[in-house]
Amino acid sequence: MSRKVLLNGKEIDIILHRLACQLIENHDAFENTVLIGLQPRGVFVAERLKQILINDYGISDLKMGFLDITFFRDDFRRSDKTLEANKTTIDFVVEEKRVVFIDDVLYTGRSIRAALTAIQSFGRPLEVELLTLIDRRFSRHLPIQPNYRGRQVDAINKERVEVSWGENSAEDAVYLIN
Repeated sequence: MSRKVLLNGKEIDIILHRLACQLIENHDAFENTVLIGLQPRGVFVAERLKQILINDYGISDLKMGFLDITFFRDDFRRSDKTLEANKTTIDFVVEEKRVVFIDDVLYTGRSIRAALTAIQSFGRPLEVELLTLIDRRFSRHLPIQPNYRGRQVDAINKERVEVSWGENSAEDAVYLIN
């Protein structure tokens, strides 16, 4: 098994700042916009973006939540492995809000489909956008594309993309594993 570094910590930081600027261009002061990090790995991206938006760009009234999609997935009962749900933390209504889903890797699109179903429990959004750190463009099973992407990766066959965060690992990095 080989492991190739696609992004190091500095490159991830640059990409996150670019994504934050793109969000500001489209959502201004975020009066009618909420950020939703998809559990479990989208939470790291969402938290980093929130810190950048607040600390570097002065966005003061930023609503952010975390959505667990475990039991909304279409492959929920297809494995003998016991699933462990994460916590959904959304303390606001998304009715008539612009929702930005945030995840680390867009692969088949099935997680986003599940998130679209799960968010309905919190109201009917005015609009839903997708921000992803890594877009694996040749792996889609559903017609889902990100509005904001950090980097596009052409992973083929059995290759995997692994995102590592300093919060739960030794460093910030993105790897292509063969």
